[in-house]
Amino acid sequence: MSDFISTRGLAPAVNAFWAIINGLAQDGGLYVPVSLPAIDHKSLMGLSYHEIAAKILKAWFNDYDENILLSMCTKAYTQHFYHSAVCPVKKLNDSWVVELYHGETCAFKDVALSMLPQLLAFARAQTKMQDKVLILTATSGDTGSAAMNGFKDVDGTGIITFFPETGVSPLQKRQMVCMEGKNVRACAVRGNFDDCQSAVKRAFAELPKAPGVSYSSANSINIARLVPQISYYFSTYLTLLERGELKSGEKLSFIVPTGNFGDILAGYYAKRMGLPIERLVCVSNANRVLTDFIETGFYDRRRALQKTCSPSMDILISSNLERLLYCASQNDPQRVRAYMSELSQNGCYQADESAMRFIRESFDAYSFMDEQALDCIKHCFSETGYLMDPHTATAACALKPLKEKYPGIKLALLSTASPYKFTDAMCRALKLTPRADVFDTLRALEDFSKTSIPSPLMRLQSAKERFTDVIDSSALSQYVKDMQNLVLTI
Repeated sequence: MSDFISTRGLAPAVNAFWAIINGLAQDGGLYVPVSLPAIDHKSLMGLSYHEIAAKILKAWFNDYDENILLSMCTKAYTQHFYHSAVCPVKKLNDSWVVELYHGETCAFKDVALSMLPQLLAFARAQTKMQDKVLILTATSGDTGSAAMNGFKDVDGTGIITFFPETGVSPLQKRQMVCMEGKNVRACAVRGNFDDCQSAVKRAFAELPKAPGVSYSSANSINIARLVPQISYYFSTYLTLLERGELKSGEKLSFIVPTGNFGDILAGYYAKRMGLPIERLVCVSNANRVLTDFIETGFYDRRRALQKTCSPSMDILISSNLERLLYCASQNDPQRVRAYMSELSQNGCYQADESAMRFIRESFDAYSFMDEQALDCIKHCFSETGYLMDPHTATAACALKPLKEKYPGIKLALLSTASPYKFTDAMCRALKLTPRADVFDTLRALEDFSKTSIPSPLMRLQSAKERFTDVIDSSALSQYVKDMQNLVLTI
């Protein structure tokens, strides 16, 4: 299976190499496989995380040699992660929490963004591509630093990351503006994440072809950002099987805090590949556009974006939902084009009832406010000693109602970031007084919780700030033109 097609049906089919290089299809759609692969999870028993990941990548990207993929995965998950299990699974009362944040930027985006640069570099070599690739990325907090870290000093590539000026945590911002690498740059945008994401998408359409330059994306609109995330659904299930905490074939459900819908879509693909998943639970914060959609079938971004204690979920335009709509529309690109046209022109669309029946067969949706998430952090820590970040805590609020709705359900909670990346929220939850210096606050949180500050975050204290640009979203395309030669230096 090597052909990928656009969700909107007006772009030519491409192989895996070009799907990864292009990022976004020519018609503005997202690449999806012609048919979804299947894997018997029992065939992966006893394998390491990087071996599981290589098998899944091979199933999706058949153009790649399996030994090459194994080498890539070994490099990604042994050199760029500081936990031997990569994504360890821990017991939390009668459920489990899957820690996805043990990579170099302390967020789940590291799982995919330690792979994407390798996949892209190999694709360039196999296609004999002479152009350098400029990566344009919008971030709501974590993608930017993970993408910059993954692509820094990778030959033939450059990356510019755009983030909302006041919409990320201080440590998330510091990770980006202090990032080392000759070929990286970060720029703040006046506005919110949706402004950044929309401007980046416009840039792909507006930027003229520059000699020797091609544009691509490190957001989860790129299929190579999405597919590596499937691996931790399989590894979680296999870990619980090997421990005897699940029986073979027994169904497991996942609770996922999500904004752009990529993380939970990876779980849906895992289910379609054959993993015994019962429910996929989409949890939002006060920006409950996804919750409203799954409940009503009406997607409506015509609302004010609210700043919350879980900033990576402060999103109103969830790009990856388009891939689910494609599946729910029985792979009919005409229906997807109609939805996306309505969204672009009117800011909303109504999915038909057959599509919503399809979606609700797998998905539940909840949303919780900051106060509930902060209360969850406090009670979880006081009762169990476990410290979770505000995104994870927002999702953990769904544990009780889910158990009431589905008695006997087995639940795994995806923990998407280190709590140390969100010091303000953690202090509010635990009634600590923030220090004037964020690194003093980190130490206070460490002393109070008897947990350890991730070493990549402490290293930021001595890092030098490199990037201070701030632009309007309308100036993004011109900014790319002005800066691309500076980042395409290697």
